[in-house]
Amino acid sequence: MTRTGPRLPDFPWDTLAGAKERARAHPDGLVDLSVGTPVDPVAPVISEALGTVADVPGYPATHGTPELREAVVEALRRRHSVHIPDPDAVLPTIGSKELVAWLPTLLGVRAGDLVVIPELAYPTYEVGARLAGAEVARTDGLTALGPRRPALVWLNSPSNPTGRVLPVEHLRKVVDWARERDAIVVSDECYLTLGWDAEPVSVLHESVTGGSLDGVLAVHSLSKSSSLAGYRAGFVTGDPALVAELLAVRKHAGMIVPRPVQAAITAAMRDDEHVAAQRKRYAARRDSLLPAITSAGFAIDHSEAGLYLWATRGDDAWSTVEWFAERGILVAPGTFYGPAGGTHVRIALTATDERVAAAVSRLAG
Repeated sequence: MTRTGPRLPDFPWDTLAGAKERARAHPDGLVDLSVGTPVDPVAPVISEALGTVADVPGYPATHGTPELREAVVEALRRRHSVHIPDPDAVLPTIGSKELVAWLPTLLGVRAGDLVVIPELAYPTYEVGARLAGAEVARTDGLTALGPRRPALVWLNSPSNPTGRVLPVEHLRKVVDWARERDAIVVSDECYLTLGWDAEPVSVLHESVTGGSLDGVLAVHSLSKSSSLAGYRAGFVTGDPALVAELLAVRKHAGMIVPRPVQAAITAAMRDDEHVAAQRKRYAARRDSLLPAITSAGFAIDHSEAGLYLWATRGDDAWSTVEWFAERGILVAPGTFYGPAGGTHVRIALTATDERVAAAVSRLAG
């Protein structure tokens, strides 16, 4: 018997293998700026927290510890002026990609439903909709949907890949529009701590929601702000009813964050110093790379926040990937994020200082 699952797009980074090999052949080695994988050490305050519960034998709580939920609530208040009235409206997740991929399914999105994603978007938004059997619309202007009523609308500010920051007015219009149509708004806020030329605002901020969290969720990851990609540490918060619905399903499905990782999340959310230190590292790398790229003839669009530079000189994205590969630098073609990225490449700030310096030197040569 032949069984077929949902039709998913090819995994985009597999197609970079050839360019990666060409870049790796550079005499000074590869500078990989194609992915947002952290390279900096985990802060001791976080890694030490893992060991504090290493001998706890029982199953962890799907909802996380009360200490974790309180730490998240307090951190959102301190860092982003977001008020979550009830800590029970916080749910830890196994990183953010897992949640993004399964969120439509967990929220009851089904075949025939519509999921709206940004025109240029993290590929897993589309994957999540396809896993649920839903249709996908790529648009940054909801009026283009006409009379169609989506089940779920994704926002991403600061954006991956463009680094664009959506203003409060835009966020508020989306939330109001969705509420009128009984659609859920989910904002991917993994880069919220990394504003450079603009200050990102959470979709949960009172200036956006009007003081009500109804119908709105925010997804957070500690991979970027705390260099915890290897820990798979994230959380979702917002509408208490929606979080409770997610919790109920995740209990049945065994989607549980390991207890040591829960301790690490708690420590990370209580400590702002390591977040500031990591932000400073990324800022220094951005200050080095950005002028080197523009001096090489590229324009940088958006990129006012986040971990990426959205670069173009009007050429086909893949020809630009090859241009960088000839210099031993691997970047991602904009087409990974949607057809509108056909003349751009995404350049990550997630390389060591030494590798960033190498890229700057090669671009000047």
